[in-house]
Amino acid sequence: VAGLPGLLGYRAANTLDAMIGHRSPRYRKFGWAAARLDDLANWVPARVAALAAAAWAPLVGGTAAKTVNVVRRDASQHPSPNAGVVEAAFAGALDVRLGGHNCYQGAIEDRGLLGDGRVVEIADIARASRLAAATSRATTSWKSTGSRFAFEGVATGRVCPDRHPCAETSGRNWQGIDREQLAT
Repeated sequence: VAGLPGLLGYRAANTLDAMIGHRSPRYRKFGWAAARLDDLANWVPARVAALAAAAWAPLVGGTAAKTVNVVRRDASQHPSPNAGVVEAAFAGALDVRLGGHNCYQGAIEDRGLLGDGRVVEIADIARASRLAAATSRATTSWKSTGSRFAFEGVATGRVCPDRHPCAETSGRNWQGIDREQLAT
């Protein structure tokens, strides 16, 4: 959209958010501006990615209508105004549930449930990868029309390793899958 200067500005906003955009006491007075700038920079790309995920939902056995309905209903449950949109789109397209209780730096957070499908299974990784690749291709193909948006990872998230103390309290891994079932 704004060429190389726009790309560099976007990258700077994204990096600032990653470094100081936290709600910790140390960065509370300064980090909020970086976080809001990053939210603003990613508002349109997140929604374009969600629309692309809806368009490509049939590739992974989903429907565009269900994907859009899940986004409308569930995206606002996520604390991020942009990640919630894309994660809800993927939940709808894959017909799975995402979110819920996740662990970040040893603390358990409720991120809201996105989608009303079944619990994620290992086989869903390949489906999610296909959807992410199709969504990425669709959104970056806008380059030829001059409407390309720079954004990162359509299906991102942090993983709480099974060995982490907060995972041990639930007996489930970061996806909500019972570790005993994974061993069999």
